[in-house]
Amino acid sequence: MREYVVAVDVGTGSARAGIFDRNGTLLARADRAIAMNRPEENHAEHDSEEIWAAACDAVTTARVKSGLRPDEIAAIGFDATCSLVVRDRAGAPLSVNRDGEARWDTIVWLDHRALAEADFCTATEHPVLDHSGRVMSPEMEMPKLMWLKRRLPKQWERAGYFFDLADYMSWRASGSVARSRCTLTAKWNYLAHKERGWQQDYLAQIGLEDLLERGGLPEQTLAVGSPVGKLTARSAAELGLDTECRVAPGLIDAYAGALGVLGGFARNPAKLERQLALIAGTSSCIVAFSREMKPGFGMWGPYFEAVLPGFWLIEGGQSATGALLDHIVRLHGGGLQPTPETHMSIIRRVQELRAVHGADFADRLYILPDFHGNRSPLADPHALGVISGLALDSSFDALCRLYWRTCVAIALGIRCILEMMREVGYDLDTLHVTGGHVRNPLLMELYCDVTGCRVVAPETPDAVLLGTAMAAAVAGSLYPDLAAAGEAMASSGQERLPNPALRGSYDRDYRRFLALYRHRAELESMA
Repeated sequence: MREYVVAVDVGTGSARAGIFDRNGTLLARADRAIAMNRPEENHAEHDSEEIWAAACDAVTTARVKSGLRPDEIAAIGFDATCSLVVRDRAGAPLSVNRDGEARWDTIVWLDHRALAEADFCTATEHPVLDHSGRVMSPEMEMPKLMWLKRRLPKQWERAGYFFDLADYMSWRASGSVARSRCTLTAKWNYLAHKERGWQQDYLAQIGLEDLLERGGLPEQTLAVGSPVGKLTARSAAELGLDTECRVAPGLIDAYAGALGVLGGFARNPAKLERQLALIAGTSSCIVAFSREMKPGFGMWGPYFEAVLPGFWLIEGGQSATGALLDHIVRLHGGGLQPTPETHMSIIRRVQELRAVHGADFADRLYILPDFHGNRSPLADPHALGVISGLALDSSFDALCRLYWRTCVAIALGIRCILEMMREVGYDLDTLHVTGGHVRNPLLMELYCDVTGCRVVAPETPDAVLLGTAMAAAVAGSLYPDLAAAGEAMASSGQERLPNPALRGSYDRDYRRFLALYRHRAELESMA
């Protein structure tokens, strides 16, 4: 009897696999690191063969840990970052590296090499941009594809397949070139609410009129939860599973996390529309669902049925959050490396200093966290970070002050996104947080007190894997639809309410935060 599912999450630095039962209980998991190549400024590349091997190793290890046999696994699902995988006509890796090293065939989501191409897309003012916050981000796939065609034309001529990373994983697993509605709608300017999702006039405007043929891209997409097919004999052997295991369409990792924490509300649309998912790790994404299309400047979406049938999804985000805290440690830590132990030692010292100094702790440090651009609400990939208020102090306590105020700035950025969402009609009051930030008590406290939202941290150790498991459970016929899977597999959570005594202090911080935005713009506008 097949009563279990496998979920694979491909992140920025590792591939993770989890084995779940039909109640959403994580029975076993395994992680494997993946490499990133940074050959030039703003360039970041993966090796998709290494990613697949890491996923296979993680799945095999997790299944063995669980004690389950291959014939007990009903389905496997994949989620991944929105990275671009390039393959030739035979399906072999095709380099995206200027030096032509074939193994680097994947442009990582955080790669910003296509800034000029993103600006070109924005300048078209095409209606598809109404579903990208009216501004194109270099993190989307179209600018990356434009860069490839413009800068590496010989590689473009050799191309046979372009995949979002999650679709690449389902292709490797099943042999099917079908694409997920989630990936194409969210990252490829595909309009799922239209009869014809690809807008050929837009593709012609940006010089990608041959994209569908060149990239093996279909006209139609698969809804989340509908099976792609079954494992091939080769992939089953590599994954340690069998050929009766079904494969679910891929998910963008943040949207898998949103499904993991909000799937339990899918049967109650009125309640669902008051919930937000904050998927917070290297970067941060805020995801909300709505029965109506509610576009807003600087927001990604609204995307129709990117996850739940009949619902629009909208996303706001910060391009560097966990990555920014790592950067602060490297830059000002006097040789410290941003290991989990280093972060916890800084957090402990911050708490000691706050206990001594109270609300005045580091209150003259002001930070804009846009060190890798501003995804929301400004939609400005060229934006830069700001630190105001540094003294001639290189002590560990000085690092702790800067770390604390960086955490405050990250939370203020989330508040700014939430206020913009409310302005366009989202009535939100509860923030469900998942990802690495759950392990940072400073951020968890600030997300609650700075935003004024009720904050819920799921008890499941990995909501992103859980969301992918929900989709796999539907593909494997354990449940008839995502609402049923979400209801049955959802995790309970620990709730935190904002401290009203701190509201005035953080309101003042927010006014200063907005003033910094104005002052930065003023400086950059001076002739």
